[in-house]
Amino acid sequence: MNLIFFSRRHGQARHLHLSHPLVLAVAGVLGLGILVGTFALGMRLGSRGLETRGQLTELGVLRQQVQDRVDAMSIRVGELNAHMIRLDALGKRLTQMANISSGELNFDAPPALGGPEDESVGASAEIPDLTRMMDQMKNRLEKRDSQLLALENVILSRSLSEAIRPEGRPVMEGYISSYYGGRQDPFDGHEAMHKGVDFAGSMGEQVMAVADGVVTRAEPASGYGNLIEINHGNGYVTRYGHNQRLLVAVGATVVRGQPVALMGSTGRSTGPHVHFEVLRNGRHVNPLSFVE
Repeated sequence: MNLIFFSRRHGQARHLHLSHPLVLAVAGVLGLGILVGTFALGMRLGSRGLETRGQLTELGVLRQQVQDRVDAMSIRVGELNAHMIRLDALGKRLTQMANISSGELNFDAPPALGGPEDESVGASAEIPDLTRMMDQMKNRLEKRDSQLLALENVILSRSLSEAIRPEGRPVMEGYISSYYGGRQDPFDGHEAMHKGVDFAGSMGEQVMAVADGVVTRAEPASGYGNLIEINHGNGYVTRYGHNQRLLVAVGATVVRGQPVALMGSTGRSTGPHVHFEVLRNGRHVNPLSFVE
């Protein structure tokens, strides 16, 4: 094997003849090392390229997952908005039922919100947009919750007032045999104040509560015979006297139209009837204003 190299010292080219097997082996090892190093470098660079492409692919998958989550939440917000529309319609109907015209319960008016709103038709929702949408929905839900709560209190208050206010007759059949006011006492003939209305009927006929309330007396009482007294709250009390038999006990909760006794003629009575009284804040009032 001949190697040609230039010698600066002698100013001429020299020939080196390599024929020894050891020299050839060293030269072969050096060449093989160069080839192996070049191949390893290429493999390393290729591996880095694959790793970079893998990271990019993973990042793309992650971004798609995030976008899918955002889209799903956007759909949820849309469903909540549809539910809000149904709540608005319900609130509006309840307002009409309660005959309320206050602006505080105006379900047609949007909630008081501020700030510009940019809409991109057909574009997927971004995280900041979704946050804004959720904040708006939260404000609307809080406002509707307060409105419906106030409306519920109004309706319940009115319903309670109607339920506890004495109304109607304490008997299904019969006629008024004595009115509220001054009259001659049927036993001694003296002028006396009749503090109730008498409904004459048949022995054993049902006597009914004229409003919701709690039984506070269920016992024989002087002049009243077997007496039922019901406290309706809001200052109202009703009494039912001269009963044959009592059907409820003290502490019982009754509702309008519920039988509380059977008509009789106990106490100071000349025949089967119920003596019906209404008291407001401790004072007797004419029951006819409630009966009629």
